[in-house]
Amino acid sequence: MKLQQEAMKVKKELENTLIEAEVNWLVVTVNGEMKVEKTEFETDELVPGLNEAQKEALAKAITEAVNKWVKKSQEVAAEKMQGVMSAMGMNMPGGMWGM
Repeated sequence: MKLQQEAMKVKKELENTLIEAEVNWLVVTVNGEMKVEKTEFETDELVPGLNEAQKEALAKAITEAVNKWVKKSQEVAAEKMQGVMSAMGMNMPGGMWGM
């Protein structure tokens, strides 16, 4: 039970940890669980000619695409790890490797 409480505490800390990465005036904010929280353009240089609604739609699409990619990659990794663990005789259904 204590281990589960510690895991939940760490999970909460990771959710609240925000990391920003900026490249050419595109800023992506990700939390410690590798979920993109926000994508924004600091200038119009990357998106010339787009109006505000179009920029917001593009930022939202980037956010959703990256989050979808991360989720899928985590599922693939969990599946592969479960195969390795099973081969080692350590079958851990869902819990540890299921994200």
